[in-house]
Amino acid sequence: MMEFGTLEREILLDAAPEIVFDVVSRPEHIRMWWSDDASFEPAPGAVGELVWGDRAGVERIAVVDVDPPRRFAFRWIAPAGRLPDAGNSLLVTFELEPSGNGTILRLTESGWREKGWEAAVLEETFHDHERGWDMFLPRLQGYAPSVVAR
Repeated sequence: MMEFGTLEREILLDAAPEIVFDVVSRPEHIRMWWSDDASFEPAPGAVGELVWGDRAGVERIAVVDVDPPRRFAFRWIAPAGRLPDAGNSLLVTFELEPSGNGTILRLTESGWREKGWEAAVLEETFHDHERGWDMFLPRLQGYAPSVVAR
Protein backbone atom coordinates (compact mmCIF):
# COMPACT_ATOMS: atom_id res chain seq x y z
CA MET A 1 0.00 0.00 0.00
CA MET A 2 1.49 3.32 -1.05
CA GLU A 3 1.66 6.16 1.46
CA PHE A 4 -0.31 9.24 0.44
CA GLY A 5 0.86 11.61 3.17
CA THR A 6 2.71 14.36 1.31
CA LEU A 7 3.24 15.08 -2.36
CA GLU A 8 6.69 16.58 -2.91
CA ARG A 9 8.51 18.03 -5.91
CA GLU A 10 11.80 19.89 -6.25
CA ILE A 11 12.92 21.87 -9.31
CA LEU A 12 15.70 24.30 -10.17
CA LEU A 13 14.65 27.56 -11.80
CA ASP A 14 16.89 29.93 -13.73
CA ALA A 15 15.57 33.00 -11.89
CA ALA A 16 16.29 34.75 -8.59
CA PRO A 17 14.20 33.84 -5.50
CA GLU A 18 12.53 37.29 -5.54
CA ILE A 19 11.25 36.64 -9.06
CA VAL A 20 10.21 33.04 -8.35
CA PHE A 21 8.36 34.24 -5.25
CA ASP A 22 6.32 36.67 -7.37
CA VAL A 23 5.68 33.96 -9.98
CA VAL A 24 4.18 31.55 -7.41
CA SER A 25 2.36 34.14 -5.27
CA ARG A 26 0.87 36.75 -7.63
CA PRO A 27 -2.29 36.08 -9.69
CA GLU A 28 -0.99 37.85 -12.81
CA HIS A 29 1.93 35.38 -12.91
CA ILE A 30 0.00 32.27 -11.81
CA ARG A 31 -2.23 32.75 -14.88
CA MET A 32 0.86 32.38 -17.07
CA TRP A 33 1.86 28.90 -15.89
CA TRP A 34 -0.91 27.26 -13.86
CA SER A 35 -4.57 28.25 -13.74
CA ASP A 36 -6.40 30.13 -16.49
CA ASP A 37 -7.39 32.80 -13.99
CA ALA A 38 -6.54 33.63 -10.39
CA SER A 39 -7.80 36.26 -7.98
CA PHE A 40 -6.46 36.76 -4.46
CA GLU A 41 -4.19 39.04 -2.50
CA PRO A 42 -0.83 37.47 -1.60
CA ALA A 43 -1.39 38.20 2.11
CA PRO A 44 -2.00 35.85 5.05
CA GLY A 45 -5.72 35.30 5.57
CA ALA A 46 -6.68 36.42 2.06
CA VAL A 47 -9.27 34.30 0.28
CA GLY A 48 -9.64 34.01 -3.47
CA GLU A 49 -9.92 31.51 -6.27
CA LEU A 50 -8.11 29.66 -9.02
CA VAL A 51 -10.09 29.06 -12.22
CA TRP A 52 -9.55 26.60 -15.07
CA GLY A 53 -11.35 26.77 -18.39
CA ASP A 54 -14.49 28.87 -18.64
CA ARG A 55 -15.06 28.37 -14.89
CA ALA A 56 -15.27 24.61 -15.51
CA GLY A 57 -12.96 24.17 -12.54
CA VAL A 58 -12.97 26.69 -9.68
CA GLU A 59 -11.09 26.17 -6.42
CA ARG A 60 -11.26 28.57 -3.51
CA ILE A 61 -7.93 29.24 -1.86
CA ALA A 62 -6.94 30.71 1.48
CA VAL A 63 -3.46 32.20 1.78
CA VAL A 64 -1.69 30.87 4.88
CA ASP A 65 1.93 32.03 4.82
CA VAL A 66 3.70 34.82 2.93
CA ASP A 67 7.43 35.15 3.64
CA PRO A 68 9.12 36.78 0.62
CA PRO A 69 11.29 35.58 -0.98
CA ARG A 70 11.39 32.29 0.95
CA ARG A 71 7.92 30.80 1.32
CA PHE A 72 4.37 31.05 0.03
CA ALA A 73 1.63 28.70 1.23
CA PHE A 74 -2.11 28.36 0.67
CA ARG A 75 -4.94 25.93 1.39
CA TRP A 76 -7.28 24.58 -1.29
CA ILE A 77 -9.51 21.61 -2.21
CA ALA A 78 -12.09 22.18 0.55
CA PRO A 79 -15.61 20.73 0.44
CA ALA A 80 -18.00 22.64 -1.85
CA GLY A 81 -19.21 25.88 -0.33
CA ARG A 82 -16.67 25.84 2.52
CA LEU A 83 -13.62 27.99 3.01
CA PRO A 84 -10.36 26.02 3.05
CA ASP A 85 -9.05 25.66 6.60
CA ALA A 86 -6.69 23.41 8.55
CA GLY A 87 -9.27 20.66 8.98
CA ASN A 88 -10.82 20.38 5.52
CA SER A 89 -8.26 21.14 2.81
CA LEU A 90 -4.84 20.51 1.32
CA LEU A 91 -1.88 22.77 2.11
CA VAL A 92 0.42 23.76 -0.77
CA THR A 93 3.77 25.22 0.24
CA PHE A 94 6.40 26.66 -2.10
CA GLU A 95 9.78 26.93 -0.36
CA LEU A 96 12.50 28.83 -2.21
CA GLU A 97 16.24 28.60 -1.71
CA PRO A 98 18.91 30.55 -3.63
CA SER A 99 21.18 28.36 -5.74
CA GLY A 100 23.88 30.16 -7.72
CA ASN A 101 22.02 32.56 -10.03
CA GLY A 102 18.83 30.54 -9.70
CA THR A 103 16.39 29.14 -7.19
CA ILE A 104 15.57 25.69 -5.87
CA LEU A 105 11.80 25.43 -5.46
CA ARG A 106 10.45 22.77 -3.14
CA LEU A 107 6.73 22.14 -3.43
CA THR A 108 4.90 20.15 -0.79
CA GLU A 109 1.20 19.39 -0.81
CA SER A 110 0.03 17.93 2.50
CA GLY A 111 -3.16 17.21 4.39
CA TRP A 112 -4.13 14.19 2.30
CA ARG A 113 -4.94 11.83 5.17
CA GLU A 114 -6.83 14.58 7.01
CA LYS A 115 -9.31 14.88 4.13
CA GLY A 116 -10.98 11.67 5.28
CA TRP A 117 -11.48 10.40 1.74
CA GLU A 118 -12.00 6.69 1.15
CA ALA A 119 -8.84 4.94 -0.08
CA ALA A 120 -9.77 4.83 -3.77
CA VAL A 121 -10.67 8.55 -3.87
CA LEU A 122 -7.51 9.46 -1.97
CA GLU A 123 -5.30 7.45 -4.33
CA GLU A 124 -6.99 8.77 -7.48
CA THR A 125 -6.84 12.41 -6.34
CA PHE A 126 -3.23 12.09 -5.14
CA HIS A 127 -2.16 10.71 -8.54
CA ASP A 128 -4.21 13.39 -10.33
CA HIS A 129 -2.31 16.07 -8.39
CA GLU A 130 1.03 14.35 -9.11
CA ARG A 131 0.25 14.45 -12.83
CA GLY A 132 -0.89 18.06 -12.52
CA TRP A 133 2.25 19.30 -10.77
CA ASP A 134 4.40 17.27 -13.18
CA MET A 135 2.72 19.18 -16.02
CA PHE A 136 2.60 22.66 -14.48
CA LEU A 137 6.00 22.87 -12.75
CA PRO A 138 7.90 22.63 -16.08
CA ARG A 139 5.72 25.51 -17.30
CA LEU A 140 6.80 27.45 -14.21
CA GLN A 141 10.43 26.56 -15.02
CA GLY A 142 10.01 27.96 -18.53
CA TYR A 143 8.09 31.06 -17.49
CA ALA A 144 10.07 32.32 -14.46
CA PRO A 145 13.26 33.27 -16.38
CA SER A 146 11.18 35.53 -18.67
CA VAL A 147 9.98 37.66 -15.74
CA VAL A 148 11.88 40.87 -15.03
CA ALA A 149 12.20 41.95 -11.39
CA ARG A 150 9.86 44.80 -10.51
